[in-house]
Amino acid sequence: MWLFFAILSALFAALTSILAKIGIDGVNSNLATAIRTVVVVLMAWGMVFLTHAQKGLNAISKKSWLFLILSGLATGASWLCYYKALQTGDVSRVVPIDKLSVVVTIVLAFVFLHEEVSVKSAIGCVLIGLGTLVMVI
Repeated sequence: MWLFFAILSALFAALTSILAKIGIDGVNSNLATAIRTVVVVLMAWGMVFLTHAQKGLNAISKKSWLFLILSGLATGASWLCYYKALQTGDVSRVVPIDKLSVVVTIVLAFVFLHEEVSVKSAIGCVLIGLGTLVMVI
């Protein structure tokens, strides 16, 4: 099932970029990010209540709260920067640079989570980096 949801994630992420570029025309990028965030919050909490997941709130540890909050702050910073970049740049150039997050994530996972990086993954990271460079030049 993870592959199915990963493919859907890629599809929705692609739609996000195109829809955002159209919607941000003439709108302050911070305001556009705030509107998008409200929609995401409503959708996420809707899913929580739809699946009765709210019952797990009390079981979340302080450490998990801290890192979920930090993750949320990182997401917010990413979205603010992404929308500003979309507003001033071409989608076809902004998105490949944004997707360099794949390479950065693998490096950070290696450094902080001590995850192994296979030769195949390392080659993939180099190719993503080179591909991004080719696309934005």
